[in-house]
Amino acid sequence: MSVLNYASAPPSTSFSSKSSGFVPNGHQFGKFFFFFGTGKSSQTTALSSPQLSNYSALSAAALQDKSNDNDAVTVLTEQDVTTPVRIVALVGEGSVSPLNSSPWTEVMRHTAKRLKWVDEGFEMLVFTDNFYQSNDETMGRLREALDLANILMIVSVTNEESVRWVQANSKIVPNVICFDSSPALTNKLGGFIIQTETKGSILSKLSLTQPKKLKESEKIVHTVSEAWGRRNSDDIRFCLLVVINAYIRPVPILQNLRSKGFSTLNCMVKNCGPQILNCLLDPNCRKALQCLNECSPVDQVCNYKCIASYESPKLEEFSLCVLQKHNCLALDANIPDKPYVTPIGMFRGENMSHEIAEDIFVGWLGNLDWSWRVVAGQNPAYDQFPCQYQLFYRGKAKGSFWYEPVFQVKTIEGDLVWRRRKYRVKRGKTPGTFYFSVLDNGVVSNEYWTIVDVADDLGWGLFHYHGAARVAGQSYTGAVLVSQDGMYPNKSHSERLASALDRCSIKEWELFTVDNCSCQNPPLGLPEGSSLHYQIKVGEDIKDPYFQG
Repeated sequence: MSVLNYASAPPSTSFSSKSSGFVPNGHQFGKFFFFFGTGKSSQTTALSSPQLSNYSALSAAALQDKSNDNDAVTVLTEQDVTTPVRIVALVGEGSVSPLNSSPWTEVMRHTAKRLKWVDEGFEMLVFTDNFYQSNDETMGRLREALDLANILMIVSVTNEESVRWVQANSKIVPNVICFDSSPALTNKLGGFIIQTETKGSILSKLSLTQPKKLKESEKIVHTVSEAWGRRNSDDIRFCLLVVINAYIRPVPILQNLRSKGFSTLNCMVKNCGPQILNCLLDPNCRKALQCLNECSPVDQVCNYKCIASYESPKLEEFSLCVLQKHNCLALDANIPDKPYVTPIGMFRGENMSHEIAEDIFVGWLGNLDWSWRVVAGQNPAYDQFPCQYQLFYRGKAKGSFWYEPVFQVKTIEGDLVWRRRKYRVKRGKTPGTFYFSVLDNGVVSNEYWTIVDVADDLGWGLFHYHGAARVAGQSYTGAVLVSQDGMYPNKSHSERLASALDRCSIKEWELFTVDNCSCQNPPLGLPEGSSLHYQIKVGEDIKDPYFQG
């Protein structure tokens, strides 16, 4: 039974014990998020880095930094990873989320589906708090679910009658996390009540009855609160994964967020001494380390903005040595295979071929100075950047194909600068699919792209990707909506666009709109000897038959 059926299940529905292996899925678009520590204590953040030296060093983002910490409590044990994790999400009837004003019920049902991409054993039922107005059978289903639940997630529940019912019927649930809800509701982690200073939110000063649990729970509380505050679908799911990892059973995708302690330092000093010194002596590289140390490792927006703001040859050499060449963090990640997305099968009445697919990527280049402009995407780290241009072209060497995104960055100091990356592109087995690879600030990302749909007049297109930065321990999926001019497709295309997004298991409210308002003098242009279209024609005389008649 699919998780969507759980969310709108018939009265007889209950949790199942179905489970399978972990499929990693994390942040998207080839971005890597490692931490450069500066010896600063991470008392006020969710995840900490060990003090590898008195100045700067590279460390893994640590959900639980237990090195040299005798007071830390090890919550996780070697449990059977096939044990199902049962979650109940209770949302306020009619409540609206900050994700493009989509209903919280829709957001949580979609979250339930995306949890299955991480692990088939993660099962979440979604209820609204109008259960007391429903029949006894509906209320019985909720009571049964709470009796079995490992986690109760409460969102926007303020109705007094609902609150009283939850207080009376959720005492057995060991983990309760409340967001934007009544201050009368109580948060729990690992079976222990969390007394909050700011009622209605899990973010607060902790007061636990067992002091030895305090430090660990503080980290979890801050991690969950900061993630929730970022208000995107990835981080809503991340909130649940953090609690599962800490109090129920290990989540493999989060194991890469733990520091390696002395072994990391030893690897760095042994293999990368000159690169470390050169980075520390370089103002931009040093600023990058300091900036990254101010970010939570799970705040992808903050982390990548630091990297894009202060990128330099010294930073690239540092990362290339520590991460890519020697993998001092001992991380690993694979390209995820979920969701499965099929490529477009036909274009302008012809069966898709590799040549046509490449021509689609080349897009408007030749008629314009770019192939496509990005309208929106699913990655909050990358889609914060304005003025995104895509350049696809055939290289001088036979069979070579390249992708160069050009985008603007507002640096930490407030300056606007242009950045450009270069991906090698190879054909996939199926026409309309491709393998991308890029060296981004010293770390290689490998990606699998799919042309999901494109208008016959090249008015817009939707491209999906799966990827991984192996040595950074990051796996990701996502999509970009592109058009000729960076403007959203008009309403006549809405049904087709919604269908394309649905094939990617993406909701339109998950997309982040790119600011394309002020984009003077982008550094475009192509290498000498490049070539463009082989088969398809591009121009105003080409119309999209899908919308004819």
